[in-house]
Amino acid sequence: MKNTRPIRVVMAKPGLDGHDRGIKILARSFQESGMEVIYLGLRQTPEMIVRAALQEDADVIAISVLSGAHMTYFTEIKKLMNDSKLNDVLLTGGGIIPENDIEELRRQGVGELFGPGANIQKSIEYIKKWCKENRYGF
Repeated sequence: MKNTRPIRVVMAKPGLDGHDRGIKILARSFQESGMEVIYLGLRQTPEMIVRAALQEDADVIAISVLSGAHMTYFTEIKKLMNDSKLNDVLLTGGGIIPENDIEELRRQGVGELFGPGANIQKSIEYIKKWCKENRYGF
């Protein structure tokens, strides 16, 4: 049976990083593309983010990390997702992330990561394609 609800994306800024202009632009762009966005805002803990994804039956968790703590946050969120059996939920996001760290995060099961200046349409297309291939036949 094909699912007809919009793709549901939980978006957040973990930790103390206060720069949220980019994620707000992405949230608006995702909404305009037909996705349902649950924007949690600044200063979220990994536990808060995963709890929201569970409560909202999210298809995607997207975080933005510009503070340099990307390895900590992505790794912890992925662990909590695994512990919560969110194996069919995409963890993606962006920030200032060195290529070596991107490779390690991919090995851990994190999806595509987008850096500053990335094409927003490419991130939208990536999420839609991932959901089509991995979630309920969107």
